[in-house]
Amino acid sequence: MPDQIYKFAPEEVWFTSDTHFGHENIIRFCNRPFKNAEEMNAQLIRRWRETVPEDGIVFHLGDFAHGNARLWNDLISALPGRKYLILGNHDMKALRQGYMNRFEFVTQQMRIRVGGQAIILNHNPFLCYGGSYRDVWQLFGHVHSGPASHTGLDHPRLRMLFPLQYDVGVDNNDFRPISFSEVKSKIEAQIAAAKAARKEL
Repeated sequence: MPDQIYKFAPEEVWFTSDTHFGHENIIRFCNRPFKNAEEMNAQLIRRWRETVPEDGIVFHLGDFAHGNARLWNDLISALPGRKYLILGNHDMKALRQGYMNRFEFVTQQMRIRVGGQAIILNHNPFLCYGGSYRDVWQLFGHVHSGPASHTGLDHPRLRMLFPLQYDVGVDNNDFRPISFSEVKSKIEAQIAAAKAARKEL
């Protein structure tokens, strides 16, 4: 159930979002450095396999793939790790028992604790969320932020995010899953930058 808090060890956890496997148009929309969906799929699979061990745990925060059941099943088999899917807006059209039951868990939102860190996982960033004033992180995707991708309609709103929020989508993380320790470093840097900015006021 989404309101239950699941606990995991820091060294076993990775996050990702918005792989959009098989989605040709996402290459143009997000300025991804791939010629076509076939090349994109191959590169995303390669980088995932380089990053996540077989016994790793991956929280995918939505918009996993575009395509039929065969593509989904092939991808789930090709990608290492125990995979949890937080549904994105594109995934809602793909709900089928033929492959949804191959994920460890499928839900629209999840609360986890990694080490001592409380985290809320959702496809979308929140303007307000429980724990935002008590050091609770919120990890998200959907907005396709990153060095090359500034085309999304939500991009101007990202300046309103809390320092405790981070976009784990592939466009923002070298097209690969990001480890808990990497997310921790990025959020700590955001907190330090926010404190420094307040001192300048």
